Amino acid sequence: MAEWTPNSWRGFPIQQVPDYPDLDHLAAVESQIASCPPLVFVGEAQRLKRDLAAVVEGRAFLLQGGDCAESFAEFSPNNIRDTFGVLLQMAVVLTFGAAMPIVKVGRLAGQFAKPRSAPTETIDGVELPSYRGDMVNAMEFEAAARRPDPERLLQVYHQSAATLNLLRAFAQGGFANLEDVHRWTRGFVQESPMGERFMQVSERIGEAIEFMRACGITPESTRQLRETEFYTSHEALLLGYEQAMTRVDTITDDGGPYSTSAHMLWIGDRTRQLDGAHVEYMRGIHNPIGMKCGPSLPADDLLRLIEVLNPDNTPGRLTLIARMGSDQVRDKLAPLVRAVKAAGAQVVWSCDPMHGNTVKSSTGYKTRPVDRILDEVRGFFEVHEAEGTYAGGVHFEMTGQDVTECLGGGQAITEVGLADRYHTHCDPRLNASQALELAFLIADMLKTRRSGASLALAEAS
Repeated sequence: MAEWTPNSWRGFPIQQVPDYPDLDHLAAVESQIASCPPLVFVGEAQRLKRDLAAVVEGRAFLLQGGDCAESFAEFSPNNIRDTFGVLLQMAVVLTFGAAMPIVKVGRLAGQFAKPRSAPTETIDGVELPSYRGDMVNAMEFEAAARRPDPERLLQVYHQSAATLNLLRAFAQGGFANLEDVHRWTRGFVQESPMGERFMQVSERIGEAIEFMRACGITPESTRQLRETEFYTSHEALLLGYEQAMTRVDTITDDGGPYSTSAHMLWIGDRTRQLDGAHVEYMRGIHNPIGMKCGPSLPADDLLRLIEVLNPDNTPGRLTLIARMGSDQVRDKLAPLVRAVKAAGAQVVWSCDPMHGNTVKSSTGYKTRPVDRILDEVRGFFEVHEAEGTYAGGVHFEMTGQDVTECLGGGQAITEVGLADRYHTHCDPRLNASQALELAFLIADMLKTRRSGASLALAEAS
C-alpha cells in the first residue's frame, strides 16, 4: 500500500462527511486544534493495547459503554459521575462472574458525532441537513441550527478535556474505592430487582475487604483496591479533527503516530470501506482500534480489512464489534468468527447488542427492546461457544440518568412510558437499572463458561 501520512486519507473516497459551507473556516479551526495539547497520552493508549491483548488471550473481558452521542446541553459533572458509577458497578458484577480483570472503556470525552442513514431529513415539506451530533450541528429543526459549524470542533475539544480531567479524578481520587462500592448505586435503582442484587454483591465485597484488612491488605496500601484504570473511546467519524489530534510519539520506543483524541477509536459499519478514507486513516495510527461488523459484511471483506488494519497481527490492536441484531446474530456472526479463526487473526470479539435492535414504537419513539438486547448477547456467546472462540467483550449505549428510552427490563418500561423521560439526542440508551441487568446476564454466562472450563480441566487430569 502507499505510504501513510496523517492526511493521506484526504485522497480517498469518504462517507458521512458534513457539508461545511466555509472550508477556509474549517481549515483554520483544525489548525488551531492541531496546536492544542493532547487529550490522552501515548503511554495510556499503549497500556490499553496491552490490556486488550489479555482479552485476546482469554485472560480479561472488555466492557465498553457510554452515551450514544454526548451533547453540549447535558454536560455536567453529575452526569459524568453517574455514567462512570454505573460502569464501575457493571465492572464489579462482571469481575464476580468472570473472576478476571475487566477492561473498562467509556464512550465518553469525544463521542459527539453520529453517522446518519440519509444526509437530509424532511418535516412538513421542509428539507434540512440531518442532525449529525453536536460536533457538527444542532438538533433543532431550523436552517441555521442544522448548518455545520466548525467552531463546534473547538467546543468538543474543550468539553472532552474537562470530561477526561474529571474521569481521571474519579478513577484515581477515591471514587472507585471498593470500600465505597455500595455508594455507586443511584437512588432510582436501589429499589429495583437489579439494585437489590447489586447490594448483595457489594455486601460480599465488603466482607472480602474486611477479611483482607484483617490480613493487612487495605485500600491505603493497595492501589488496586482504591483506584481503577479507565479509558476513553469514540467513533472516528470526522477525520479532519482526528488528523489535527494526531501526534508522533517522541517519548517511548514506539515512535509511531497516535490519535490523542481518545485511547481507542473505532470505524463504524457505514464507513468501513476497504478503499475508503476512514480505513486509510485508521490503518496508520498506533492506537488500539475497533471496527463495527454488521450483517452485510462478507467474510472475505472482513479478512481483507483485518489484513489492512492489523498487518502484523498484533494482539490488542484490533477489536471486532459485532452488531447483527437478535434475529441475525446466530446466522450472520458464525461465518465471520469461523473465517477469522481459520485465518489465525489475533482479535478481540465484542458484542454491540444495541444498533441491530432499534425499532419504532407505536407511540412514535425510536426505541430498543431490552429482551432483544439480551437475546443478542446470548446469541453472541452461543456462537463463540460453538466455534471454540472467545467472546471477549460487550459494547453498548447507556447513561447513568433515569431515562425511559428502551422498552422492558426490570422496570418494565412500556411504549406509553417511553414519553416519561425520553432525553436522548440520537439513539435510545439503557438506563442504570437496565445496564445492570445486562451485566448480570453476562456475568452469569461468564461464570457458566468458567465452571465448564474448570470441569473440563479436572476431567482431563
